[in-house]
Amino acid sequence: MSTPPEQRQPPRRPVLEPTHVVRRRHTAALAELIREFRENESRPPEPVHEPIVVHVEPPTADEATEELPPVPSRGRRARPADDGLTLRRAAVVVGVTAAALMGFGAALLLPGPGNDGAAQRAAAPPHRSPAAVAPSERQSTDPDGPGTLREGDSGPEVTELQQRLLRVPDVYDHGVTDGRYDATLAAAVARFQLWYGIRGDETGVYGNDTRRDLEFRTML
Repeated sequence: MSTPPEQRQPPRRPVLEPTHVVRRRHTAALAELIREFRENESRPPEPVHEPIVVHVEPPTADEATEELPPVPSRGRRARPADDGLTLRRAAVVVGVTAAALMGFGAALLLPGPGNDGAAQRAAAPPHRSPAAVAPSERQSTDPDGPGTLREGDSGPEVTELQQRLLRVPDVYDHGVTDGRYDATLAAAVARFQLWYGIRGDETGVYGNDTRRDLEFRTML
């Protein structure tokens, strides 16, 4: 029998040691810095500016001989200069005193609280009803204008008012023309003022504004 061939061992190789990898350094910035440094050394030195000299004029004779204010003595106080403040204070004090005296005198002349009501009652005119006021006096003093008619009046003018209201639909239906300004007629006048937006006169009073609007809408 043939013998098997002998197994050969691989040859031994030297062990490789780890090596350090050297990275490439960027030296462009360092070279630029060295180049600028060399250029600065080669440049001529900049000229030095001379300092600016400011000439100050010496003081004049008047300024040198200016007098100082007098020093007050130790025994006496220096009297401050009167700049008008003392006079103003005195004027204010006099004005306040005069106002107080005038107010006190006015309080003495005015009537007391007990006589105030009596004076008002004496000055107030006697109250009179609208019917008792004369037509001429009412025309001159009535705020609704001359010729104003109100509840309690009577006469041909009231009759004309009733006739005109009868011509307005649904204002004075079945009303009478008796020439008397009663509550029914006052209600009809108030209804006419409300429906047609008349605000210049009192409610239920036949004044200038109500008369003007009613005469414009009706004809006799």
